[in-house]
Amino acid sequence: MFKGIDYYGIEGDLSGESRMIRDSVRQFVDREFLPIVRGHYRAGTFPLHLIPKLGEMGLLGANLKGFGLPGIDNVSYGLVMQELERGDSGLRSLASVQGALVMYPIHTFGSEEQKERWLPPLRTGEAIGCFGLTEPDHGSDPAGMKTRAVRDGKGYVLNGTKMWITNGTVADVAVVWAKLDGVVRGFLVEKGSPGFSSPEILSKLSLRASITSELVFEDVRVPAGNLLPGIEGLKGPLMCLTQARYGIAWGAVGAAMACFDEALSYTLERKMFGRRIASFQLSQAKLADMITQITMGQLLALKLGRLKDAGTMRSQQVSLAKRNNVRMALEIARTARGMLGANGISDEYQVMRHMCNLESVDTYEGTYEIHTLVLGKDLTGIDAVS
Repeated sequence: MFKGIDYYGIEGDLSGESRMIRDSVRQFVDREFLPIVRGHYRAGTFPLHLIPKLGEMGLLGANLKGFGLPGIDNVSYGLVMQELERGDSGLRSLASVQGALVMYPIHTFGSEEQKERWLPPLRTGEAIGCFGLTEPDHGSDPAGMKTRAVRDGKGYVLNGTKMWITNGTVADVAVVWAKLDGVVRGFLVEKGSPGFSSPEILSKLSLRASITSELVFEDVRVPAGNLLPGIEGLKGPLMCLTQARYGIAWGAVGAAMACFDEALSYTLERKMFGRRIASFQLSQAKLADMITQITMGQLLALKLGRLKDAGTMRSQQVSLAKRNNVRMALEIARTARGMLGANGISDEYQVMRHMCNLESVDTYEGTYEIHTLVLGKDLTGIDAVS
């Protein structure tokens, strides 16, 4: 089993429960996911049979309370995301979308009937959800969304298109954000609704072990009871994204750990010019830089988790962690790929898969550049976007 990377003794700052949760997920990833991920990445599929196992382990919506949910602390939840993404960004994305982008808005903004209807099956993995915000022409600018809902009798009629939606094709319910009378509102759109289709996007060179879809709404009738009553405006989806970005900040550390561990092992075994690659100064300099960046990312994520558990975390702090840790992981994946030479492009090793995945993670849930501007506005009080 993967032994972890802990240069600063962070292990001692974790509770016994956090370590136990992390280790159980670590074992699951090593035993049940890593042996099959290469085949799924090649085929462009996700191992759907593992979703009930994630539910059985309490990993779907793990930091939410009530309705049978575990309600674990946010540091423990972050460690779950770390270990899942150490396996693959697609695995963490599945759990992150299910918990932070589907269960969280139902849990936070939904009616009691909506919670009772959806949270139990989403918790167990009997039902799968997706989150419809991004549109073909509106990714970084969600306020410009074109998807519209209009009142029609006792319900609503939905028209529009969403793009790059994780789990969309297999989802039983979609949390869809649309403008109703000019105000952004959330709707629960159920699979099989007439006029609702979710074709899978098959042209990806990244996140191949993940289902990514388009959501198309053509005069889709949504019952009045499927409107999320507890939120109006863009604040709703942005609150959901904050939850997801928190998990990404931890998950990226896991991907970086996987790449570093593979690069270190490879250079200790591989010989060139009669010497192990790890004995060369350039190799050691790269390894030193990588462990430094990983340690900084671990400490950043841990402090963010402490802030979240204390209820003092700000969304801008999440932007800083997502921005830093994902870009850090991407650079480490690129460096590790190079250290493996030609073998680095083979799927016999992990680094190229993580590197390609992280190109997407660097883009979704707010690009590196958008989070840069979020921090700039927070520091100066000047909005550079508008």
